[in-house]
Amino acid sequence: MSSLVWLITGCSSGFGEQFVRSILARGDKIIATSRKLEKLKHLEQAGAAVLQLDVTDSQENLRNTIAKAISIYGRVDVLVNNAAYIAIGTWEDLEYEDFLAQFETNVFGTIKVTRALLPHLRDRRTGTIVCIGSRSGWSGDPGVGAYSGTKFALEGIVESLWRETTPLGIKTLLIEPGRFRTKLLSAENLKATVSAIPDYADMSRTLMGHLASEDQAQQGDPVKHVEIVLDLVRQEGVACDKAIPFRLPLGVDSFDDIKAKCEETLELLKEWEAVIRSTNYEDKNQ
Repeated sequence: MSSLVWLITGCSSGFGEQFVRSILARGDKIIATSRKLEKLKHLEQAGAAVLQLDVTDSQENLRNTIAKAISIYGRVDVLVNNAAYIAIGTWEDLEYEDFLAQFETNVFGTIKVTRALLPHLRDRRTGTIVCIGSRSGWSGDPGVGAYSGTKFALEGIVESLWRETTPLGIKTLLIEPGRFRTKLLSAENLKATVSAIPDYADMSRTLMGHLASEDQAQQGDPVKHVEIVLDLVRQEGVACDKAIPFRLPLGVDSFDDIKAKCEETLELLKEWEAVIRSTNYEDKNQ
């Protein structure tokens, strides 16, 4: 495959930073973006083009930013919607504004950046859009409802995008990572609200302790995650001579949790099939 031009959101750390390093190692071109340009200096020194991009910016400003990105190399072949964070707190402890901010970054940011680039990909009848979902898009864990909600939302809107744009030559990948050793759970990235409500206090303290102990102790290796995504886009390595799926979980915990959810759903459908299928209008003339 010839050299590709990648545009990645959220490159200051974690998966985003690793995408930049792995892409450069394969000889592709990369436009690394972040809300704060100074956090990308080390990646610029490594050979990446860098651009300030805040996914919560207005649609008009993001169109202008994407136009700048396209002008750097004359095209963008691959977009990776990676920017995200986790808001921790129960339904009652998080304010409406907390939910809104979570969706503004994790969902509406993905929508706006993708919409800004889509005309370019559509005109060229080629390109790949990668969206980073989560195992949390399959399982709504207590205290993580806002984050899970954003990842559930991505499952639906990105699948719709895939169906809309596949006939136009645009590929879409939804990656569903489990727990990987990034900085997603770091104090810098995690926005946590400890419950002030006695009924939730024990659960909240337990969750906070679990997240603190899990930070930098997750099983998943982000380098392996990123290398697999690059293989999928470039159709090489583990993806050589394989049909590329739209949706792919990555990580042992993602596999186990999604498998359990599917089995649970199939069992429910089997047990309640007669009730579920009993809701049609009855033809009283027969």
